[in-house]
Amino acid sequence: MRRIEAMVACRDGVRLSTDAWLPEGDGPWPVILERTPYGKRETSRSERTAADPGPQTREAIAAYFVRHGYAVVYQDCRGRYGSEGNFEKYLSDGEDGYDCCAWICEQSWCNGRIGTMGLSYAAHTQAALGCLDPPGLAVQILDSGGFSDAWQGGIRRGGAFELKQASWAFNQARLAPETKADPVRAAALAAEDLVEWFHRFPWKRGHSPVRHAPDYEDYLFEQWEHGARDEYWQRLGIYARGWHDRYAAVPTIHMSSWYDPYPRTATENFCGLRDAGRGTPSLILGPWTHGNRSETAFGEVEFGPDATIDSWAGDWRAFRLRVFDRWLKDAPNGVEAEPAIRVFVMGGGSGRRTDKGLLDHGGRWRSGADWPLPGTRILPFHLHGDGTLAEAPPEADAAPLTWDADPRHPVPTIGGAITSMEPVIAGGPMDQRERPDLFGCRAPFLPLASRPDVLVFQTPPLEVDVEVIGPVTARLWVATDAPDTDITAKLIDVHPASVDYPQGFVMNLCEGILRCRYRDDPANPRPMQPGVPTAITVELFPTANRFLAGHRIRLDIAASEFPHYDINPQTGEPEGQARRMRVAVNTLFVDADQPSHLLLPLAPPEAG
Repeated sequence: MRRIEAMVACRDGVRLSTDAWLPEGDGPWPVILERTPYGKRETSRSERTAADPGPQTREAIAAYFVRHGYAVVYQDCRGRYGSEGNFEKYLSDGEDGYDCCAWICEQSWCNGRIGTMGLSYAAHTQAALGCLDPPGLAVQILDSGGFSDAWQGGIRRGGAFELKQASWAFNQARLAPETKADPVRAAALAAEDLVEWFHRFPWKRGHSPVRHAPDYEDYLFEQWEHGARDEYWQRLGIYARGWHDRYAAVPTIHMSSWYDPYPRTATENFCGLRDAGRGTPSLILGPWTHGNRSETAFGEVEFGPDATIDSWAGDWRAFRLRVFDRWLKDAPNGVEAEPAIRVFVMGGGSGRRTDKGLLDHGGRWRSGADWPLPGTRILPFHLHGDGTLAEAPPEADAAPLTWDADPRHPVPTIGGAITSMEPVIAGGPMDQRERPDLFGCRAPFLPLASRPDVLVFQTPPLEVDVEVIGPVTARLWVATDAPDTDITAKLIDVHPASVDYPQGFVMNLCEGILRCRYRDDPANPRPMQPGVPTAITVELFPTANRFLAGHRIRLDIAASEFPHYDINPQTGEPEGQARRMRVAVNTLFVDADQPSHLLLPLAPPEAG
């Protein structure tokens, strides 16, 4: 194997640092491309398999594919590591990726076919270049990324700002080329305590932990302050749904997981490309946290030996090799005949505590031809004033439920679909109980359900198993006395009391949030009318879970989830610029005329 180093010129003259790893000989060969902001020669923490769990260098991964007859290209994104230019997160990767593909096709060692791969940001770079249908592109494997609509997942969500953008900006600013070249800047960033800064909100421009890296602070606050879902959020790199009808017509694999920030992105890109007739998209959704596809335990839960992608795909490297062999070498290996949909359905385990102290929740894989699975029924479960969640409609005269939402004491995040927030919080399924070692929790460290600002609705113990697979939506009637407030919704599997868990185990499955100023027209936000009942929709992430008989289906409603999302000060001040906070008196209506309800996708039974 040999390496060629190049500074590849983009259309504006900026040069990007690029490594091409080639087999011995003259070629030409098909090419595998990964564009990354994390260093083209750095070790990749996600390049691991169940049999080989240690992280691998990109050189080692290149060697694997080179041995199988591929040239492998790694490129540093603009403004990162060896590349020139200014780093502007997400927004230059469409044109830069196109130009990289064009350069590859001009090389004598390229046979004209390119496949792309990569996790997270390296999936975002894939979707960005795929939108422009570059020369040579023949197949893509997008792992946990590739923004369908960053306003609805990845940067904002229902209008609320995802604070992983703040922690990512701080952590990556410490690794920026400008920081490595400036010992004063490096020392200043090293002296900041990010966890302590998360106790001090709101942040201010020029007075945040990212202030020592003004370029990173600028793009962070630009995203934070731009709440309206206008043209800003429809730009190349963060809005693939705007390009679905002209996306490269190639096979694409969209992969994510239930405790990752991108299951909605993956399903929306699959559906959008399917509906536009662009290529042959497929979808893989596991029970993992971000990029941890070869593990079985996350948060406080064990999903069993079948939970890894390796359990059915051989291993992660072999899976990709098989896909590339089919679409870059025309190998007749049957990839095109495999199911379009593979999802891991959580649940079905013993409910006991494992030797490692985790809940045995279990699960299994299901496959299908489409998303949602054909035969899925969307069933409403109504919220009742006594805390019941049931198919039966609510009473005509049911009294509304009112609570105080205090932004100075927000509901803490306990697990969930989270990444890039270390060392503040981590994601995954967890018992929904406050505890001393979790950010934002306070004594007496009781279940979240005990808080007066968390409304709980749950079914009686189920008489039969219920399998939920697909998108989850809460349609609610609310009112507030404030100009603005957030409404959160969280779907939960309540395990019954047992010898190992005498208080039961309250396991989070998926959640969503809506900043109410965006309830009608997100491009033109407007304040709430004080005290007026208003219909809103909270879109939770999709999920797949088997609620066993004896368990309960539960929905929690609140007005905050911090620090997953930024705090809504409830004053109506501009996004990212608030200086005041106020308590909001919020109301949820649960009567027949204003029937708040949860829409659950009930999956059909498996054939056979």
